[in-house]
Amino acid sequence: MTGALSPAAVVLRIFLPFAAGYFLSYLYRTINAVLSPYLVAELGLSATDLGLLTSVYFLTFAAFQLPLGMLLDRFGPRRVEATLLLFAAAGAGMFAFGGGLVELVVGRGLIGLGVSACLMASFKAFVLWFPAARLPAVNGWVLAAGGLGALAATAPVETALRLTDWRGLFAGLAGLSFAVALCLVLAVPEQRRNPAPPDGWRAQWRGVGDIFRDRAFWTIAPSSVVSQASFLAVQGLWAGPWLRDVAGLDRTMAADYLFWIAAAMVGGFLGMGQLTYRLSRYGIPPVAVAAGGMALFMFVQLALLFEWGPLLPLWMSFGFFGTSGVLNYAILTQAFPPALAGRVNTALNLLVFVAAFAGQWGMGAIIDRWPAAGGGYAAPGYRLAFGLALALQLLSWAWLLAKSPDRRV
Repeated sequence: MTGALSPAAVVLRIFLPFAAGYFLSYLYRTINAVLSPYLVAELGLSATDLGLLTSVYFLTFAAFQLPLGMLLDRFGPRRVEATLLLFAAAGAGMFAFGGGLVELVVGRGLIGLGVSACLMASFKAFVLWFPAARLPAVNGWVLAAGGLGALAATAPVETALRLTDWRGLFAGLAGLSFAVALCLVLAVPEQRRNPAPPDGWRAQWRGVGDIFRDRAFWTIAPSSVVSQASFLAVQGLWAGPWLRDVAGLDRTMAADYLFWIAAAMVGGFLGMGQLTYRLSRYGIPPVAVAAGGMALFMFVQLALLFEWGPLLPLWMSFGFFGTSGVLNYAILTQAFPPALAGRVNTALNLLVFVAAFAGQWGMGAIIDRWPAAGGGYAAPGYRLAFGLALALQLLSWAWLLAKSPDRRV
């Protein structure tokens, strides 16, 4: 529903500002995959320390999801995201000038809080301004903008490090975060309709409870949570060290691989969304497309564990099919009233990011137990960490098949 705005205005004044926010969110999320050797060298971090420093983004991100859903439904996506991005700017500044692990952890935690609304605010805005049938495709486009952020966090960051250091990068990101917040305030129009429930906060919490008691939510959520958490944990950090420690690539080549993984992820966001939209016209439900994509994602991970085939195509397939679980956001949103859209998305996001925090930090703790003699870590640690994530994905995928055999969820 585009209201009084022309389609071009909807793109310029609604889609692009929210896409810029998610670009930043994903850049922050994945940048440590390239920065990790620099952080380890300067701060003397272990794999466990590195896992904590990177994954605390997910923890603070997740902690704000439930209140975020209520804030989005009450005050709208424009105001909420613009305000929170100021916290991201402050966190990036603290990360840039922090003197030790504690300051950097606090700074990255503020970043996670500050960008916690970027995707969910986009989804909420699109529910208000776009037809329901177009949501999987439109959501795919904003996810692709996040993929561009992941692209920027790879080889371009490695190139930028020849001109400045990681502290200078984060100082620049602090300024960019403030600029996007200002853009949201100045460019995005107020909603034509107020999506806030007429009741107070207690009624909103009851809505959250209704979501978590819903059968459809618990049919779809587990597979999406485990699949997305595994993807975020690896792509956001551990793919980079694996490429250096196991595949034996240097920093520049590893950054190039990460670039192509992120490029494939952009293709996945766009391709899976468009495929879902087109197949739905032939009676194939979106949940069936998501289940098929997650099955292919698991096969790719199995191939990587045993190094079946050339590495770059396998890692690009990891990036492409790792996006499959995101389809469930649009699926679940359409199963609930529009007034609950923000809370539905953030309820799922809460579970995804708590699991991503545990997975990314837990992988670091496992990998830490297999240090290599010449620095870095040995292959068995990575194999165990990644293999456990794959086993959990298989169990959650089997749950999805068992609980929705007719695929009409």
